[in-house]
Amino acid sequence: MRRIGSFVEQFCADSSVAREKCLRLNVVLEELFVNTVTHGHRADTDAPIWVTLEAKAPGVQVTYEDTAPAFNPLAYRVEMGKVGGLGVLLTRELAATRDYAYVFGRNRIRLSLAT
Repeated sequence: MRRIGSFVEQFCADSSVAREKCLRLNVVLEELFVNTVTHGHRADTDAPIWVTLEAKAPGVQVTYEDTAPAFNPLAYRVEMGKVGGLGVLLTRELAATRDYAYVFGRNRIRLSLAT
């Protein structure tokens, strides 16, 4: 997680992304990562993840990939009052656009975050 945070901070500094938007980006990636470890691999793991950030008007394009079993968190229905799923809801709400695909043995989530 620390490496992701450092990566995001550097990207935001290099791309002149406002602090508030950078924190939002960090929260989204943290939620995706925690879900990969907790629900995808079901334990601490050394399995790789890939994060690509691209400054694209009017925001940031995020591509997040992992090797956990195929699972589309964007299709997951969150039921209020039930434990779990709030990270998925938060990620969904913070992104302007989002899509999911399972390609070449990887879950791939693409999000657009407005800056």
